[in-house]
Amino acid sequence: MKQYKIAVLAGDGIGPEITEEAIKILKVVEERNAVSFELLPALFGACAYFATGDAFPQATIDICDQADAILKGPIGLSHEESKKIPVDKQPERGALLPLRRRYNTYANFRPVSLPKALAHFSPLKAEIIGEGIDLIMVRELVGGLYFGNKEMGVNEQGLRYVRETLEYDELQIRRIMHQAFKLAMKRRKLLHNIHKSNVLKSSVLWNEVMEEVAREYPEVQVVNYLVDAAATALCLKPTQFDVMVMENMFGDILSDQGGGILGSLGLMPSACLGDDKAYYEPSHGSAPDIAGKNIANPYSMIGSVAMMLEMSFGMAEEAKNVWAAMQGVFGDGYSTADLSKPGSGVKMISTREFGDKVAAKLRAMPKV
Repeated sequence: MKQYKIAVLAGDGIGPEITEEAIKILKVVEERNAVSFELLPALFGACAYFATGDAFPQATIDICDQADAILKGPIGLSHEESKKIPVDKQPERGALLPLRRRYNTYANFRPVSLPKALAHFSPLKAEIIGEGIDLIMVRELVGGLYFGNKEMGVNEQGLRYVRETLEYDELQIRRIMHQAFKLAMKRRKLLHNIHKSNVLKSSVLWNEVMEEVAREYPEVQVVNYLVDAAATALCLKPTQFDVMVMENMFGDILSDQGGGILGSLGLMPSACLGDDKAYYEPSHGSAPDIAGKNIANPYSMIGSVAMMLEMSFGMAEEAKNVWAAMQGVFGDGYSTADLSKPGSGVKMISTREFGDKVAAKLRAMPKV
């Protein structure tokens, strides 16, 4: 029997609720396979700061260091609640960026998927969705503005100013390009390169390195798109995309738009991979306004488990079963509140009920 250690960082807001449903699915996976998961819970984010004075405390670091993979819930607070924490210790700066930096999780994979049968969830017209949306955004995750030098102060004229550096080197660009091209080779051999080279010098270098890497993958068709044009195209013709590669901030923004064209960020899981360790998380925030109400959509958290099964534990077939189980619940006419529109005929269920139904469908499937 294979044994794996998983660091479980439930996070803030709805994090603990949707993490509970993800763990429910992991238990079913154990029942169905010769595998055992040792779950190692740890504080991370605002909850960690209020308990220890650190959003990414040493105890959590120690647990993550020994884990084979990390399952992370959303973190963060409302704007007003965030003011209770010093700026540099707030969850995103004090926990998330240090997590990415520590494990060098430079490759972020964010699938944007909506089968034709579930097209009613999307705000886009049926003729735009066509046979369904199925694309993956590959985002560079440890460079760019988010990790560059940051400075705030008052200048000689007495004016407050801020200076943030957008910085990449060719190694950072080259390694994410290889990840994107390898993925494109497994899919439709189509890669959209997202950039802003008409304005940003960083994108000029980005494109130069992309062209160098592309010579190693002659079967892959490369289509270049300015990021603002890509944002428009995602709404007007999302089916043209298969694999999209982009730098850090562009990926942050466009992947949220990806959730928008699906109908909810609750449908956006993700994988964050480094050479030695990976963590898996929903692409959305902690939604503190609905925390504790048992109405959050756990799809993104369970989907992150599916990605972990495939990408960290080599359980690709069981991962497909988890995806099929979730889509089967939707196919049966059920949905959580974020996707239940008046008059749609969808039967609204709670967070726990969704997890229960996914678990039941997975348990009933033939074993791999």
